[in-house]
Amino acid sequence: MDTVTAKIQLVLEAQSAGIPIISCMGAGNKLDPTQFEVADIYKTSMCPLAKVMRRELKKRNVKHLKVVYSKEKAIRPIEDMAISCRTNCICPPGAKHKCTERRDIPGSTAFVPSVAGLIMAGEVIKDLTMV
Repeated sequence: MDTVTAKIQLVLEAQSAGIPIISCMGAGNKLDPTQFEVADIYKTSMCPLAKVMRRELKKRNVKHLKVVYSKEKAIRPIEDMAISCRTNCICPPGAKHKCTERRDIPGSTAFVPSVAGLIMAGEVIKDLTMV
């Protein structure tokens, strides 16, 4: 799930049903899977998605949420002006937003999100076997 709204809704539904849940925070624009950590959402740092989730969960009175997050600073894509939309705009006439106003979309390296998933799977197994 890549939207804050969907993540929050899933957390709220699971917690209201008494089902334990773990959530993954941002893995986009990261290159070092060894930087992932498991913590409560309120003890995270460096992750912009976790910051938004903390704020929104606090508003909804969610006290705890186990998460996987990375302390790695996200990288930014290299700006190649030869193929940049900023110099070769393809926005349709009358478009509400222009190329120079758009946000960077996080990219993923195949092995980084998969490592986060494996860490989450390991946490679920540990939690299930520590009955």
